[in-house]
Amino acid sequence: MSATIGRRVDLLLRTGQLLVESAADTNRIVRNMKRVAAYLGIPEEKLHIDVSYTMLQVNVSDDQYSYTKFQKCEKHGINMSAISEVSKLSWRAIEEDYTLDRYEQELEQIRRKPRNYKPYLVAICAGFACGGFCKLFGCDWIAFLFASLCAFIGFRVRARCIDFGVNVYMSIGIAAFVSTCLAYATSFTDLSSTPYHPLLACALFIVPGVPLINFVDDMIDNYLLVGITRAANTAMMMGAMAFGIVFAMRLLVMKDITISDKFSELSMTPHDPYYVYAIAAAIAAMGFSTIFNVQRRLLWVVAIGGIIAVCTRNFVNFELGYGPVIGSFTGALVVSLIALKAVHWFHVPNHVLTIPSVIPMVPGVLMYRGLLGLINMHGVIGEVTHAMANGINSALIILCISLGVAIPNIFLRKYIAKSKSQRLAVILAERRKRGKFIEW
Repeated sequence: MSATIGRRVDLLLRTGQLLVESAADTNRIVRNMKRVAAYLGIPEEKLHIDVSYTMLQVNVSDDQYSYTKFQKCEKHGINMSAISEVSKLSWRAIEEDYTLDRYEQELEQIRRKPRNYKPYLVAICAGFACGGFCKLFGCDWIAFLFASLCAFIGFRVRARCIDFGVNVYMSIGIAAFVSTCLAYATSFTDLSSTPYHPLLACALFIVPGVPLINFVDDMIDNYLLVGITRAANTAMMMGAMAFGIVFAMRLLVMKDITISDKFSELSMTPHDPYYVYAIAAAIAAMGFSTIFNVQRRLLWVVAIGGIIAVCTRNFVNFELGYGPVIGSFTGALVVSLIALKAVHWFHVPNHVLTIPSVIPMVPGVLMYRGLLGLINMHGVIGEVTHAMANGINSALIILCISLGVAIPNIFLRKYIAKSKSQRLAVILAERRKRGKFIEW
């Protein structure tokens, strides 16, 4: 019996490990593990799961036996295809009466499956995603190309640093430094009428959108320790990015005292037609989808989501006059509400559609204004207030984007969970009738 339950718990932990290391939110990890436990014949009342950012613990116990096992989670990344495939596998294993060998084989196939996009293709798409950001900030198409090129090089620099074993946060700082220096160099070409815009967007491929939204999800779902760890990781990534940008500006950019003035003069009011912003949003959303390893068949869906998010934000912000915070929240909320229905059309988790769609709303102009205000102080009255106002507004926008994505899913989760529980109960009952269900 100990060998049998040991193997089942091991499969359960390996399933959870794959989800943790693919950047699934904690609620999804627990739900999927409980479903897999039901397939494995482990009753929920005997199952105890503890999830942290670096460790999983599962205990199975009753009045006579208690079996506990731990699983270390170390290789964190973002792999939305793996999250989707694990969810489908958990249902398929129950419906088709998988043997343990077959389940283990398919789980291992998911773990070993190559990513959907080659590294250089991801770098190119990440570059164009930052170019899309630059266009959303109001640049011309030449500056769009400059921002894309600088981001592409920075992305590859970060990848090579990680390949060489450089610390992940140091790799982020180096990539941000390289991208910012290259963007500054492009401002001397006189080819673009908006030469300083690439500085705003060239390092935004680093923005940790998935950890940030997962942090909000976990905190609202009362997974406080995991949420705090995700928040700390996000803060470290943003700090490393800021360090690279600040170092570049101190070394090179701040010798040109006009640049900080140029940033404060950049208009945040759309002056291009809506279709231009729609194109830029689609490019940015699809670019980030490749970084997150979203399935190829969903790229056009994510592009439409990005268009809806950005155009809704601009309409609420500028046409209705409610400002960027409410506009960003509304854009994320609309996309998340649509995704609640779309997940049944495309058979993928909610976050696979929503997170890449809302990333183009990241407030790059405000972030850079706040950063430049802090590093370029001269003791003038009001400097700190101005810098903090930009920083607080950008933080509020990012928080509202996260809340807009998370809230609909959280409020409707009880209804969704009830529906899935009923479906699971029906499938398990059918399995018992077939004599294929062996409970521990």
